[in-house]
Amino acid sequence: MDAGIAALLGAGIGSVATLGATILSGRAQARAQHEQWRRQHRRDAYAGYLSALHDRDIAMDSILDALRQSESELSNVDENVQRFVTLAREVHRRAEVVILEGPHTLAEAAGRITHASEELSQVMRRMVEDARTSQVSRQAQDRALAAERERDLYQTIKDFRLTARTVLGNTD
Repeated sequence: MDAGIAALLGAGIGSVATLGATILSGRAQARAQHEQWRRQHRRDAYAGYLSALHDRDIAMDSILDALRQSESELSNVDENVQRFVTLAREVHRRAEVVILEGPHTLAEAAGRITHASEELSQVMRRMVEDARTSQVSRQAQDRALAAERERDLYQTIKDFRLTARTVLGNTD
């Protein structure tokens, strides 16, 4: 084989190797960009959900604070309940996005928050109804139960945050 053919053959092999490396590098870069895009969408979904939970929980605290007063003004309680209901709907809407974005562990964590929220909401509804009817016989019991359920809810939210951080790769 003469030197010219060997040089052409070497150049051809080099070109094919360079092309292969470029293709592999491009795929790796595209995969990394897709993962970053996916992580950002998940982060936005989780942050939006946590923000909606925060707003709803402030409204919930307003209801509980009003009910803890010795003489609750029912109009104030009713306004707070309406605000709470509106914000709870936003939480449910945001939870759907979390479920859609996944992964399954975050959907389960959001489900636990929903369950804990429902547990607390049941007590709150009874407390509001009792305030409307001036029923005071179970007031102390319901206040203690509401405080317990509130702690449970906040713990499930903390668990969600931790799981979200892990999913997003923020384990430090």
